[in-house]
Amino acid sequence: MTTATAGDAQQRHRAESDVREDYRKGPRRRGHELVDAILEATMAELAESGYAELSMERVATRAHASKGSLYRRWPNRAELVGDALQRKRANPMAIPDTGSVREDLLGYLSGMASRVNSADGEAVRGLLAETMCDPEFILMIRRRLIDPNIAEVLELLRRGAVRGEVRPTALTRQIAGVGPNLLGQHFMVYGAPIADSVLVEIVDDILMPLISF
Repeated sequence: MTTATAGDAQQRHRAESDVREDYRKGPRRRGHELVDAILEATMAELAESGYAELSMERVATRAHASKGSLYRRWPNRAELVGDALQRKRANPMAIPDTGSVREDLLGYLSGMASRVNSADGEAVRGLLAETMCDPEFILMIRRRLIDPNIAEVLELLRRGAVRGEVRPTALTRQIAGVGPNLLGQHFMVYGAPIADSVLVEIVDDILMPLISF
């Protein structure tokens, strides 16, 4: 058992050395091009190895960068991953404004579902599963990903309240977070793709009774 384990470790070390050698043959990047390369490398490492195995060194190697260039910008890997995930959210979804709060909620949740149904969805799902006990990472996820979603849904509900569709007492962060949280829970348990029927159930069976007069 010990011999096999040692052999596996040696083989993995050789493979990682080969990877580092290949990456270092590429050109060095600077400025925004370097940052983009680092964030792309971070997502690639997450997809291949997960958060538990992610290291600043491997990301730097894949991005043809020095570790120093990473640490000057990100104090730890949680913040690095946070920027990589936020980069995927760089073009925020337009908050639907159809004149119907039901259609707005469906449209917003559909946009969220499209993101988790994308190529990066499974990587993010695995990442979240690995880090549920990491307080530093959970704080980053809440600040960068969850809080913006809640703020956007709250704005959507405020518009509905102005039209008389949403009771004023429903304009709370707790209620605004129900839809995104249910969608996220479904994603964690069942994975992607998230069917349209799931979004309709969340809106019609839970959200609309919760926010209506």
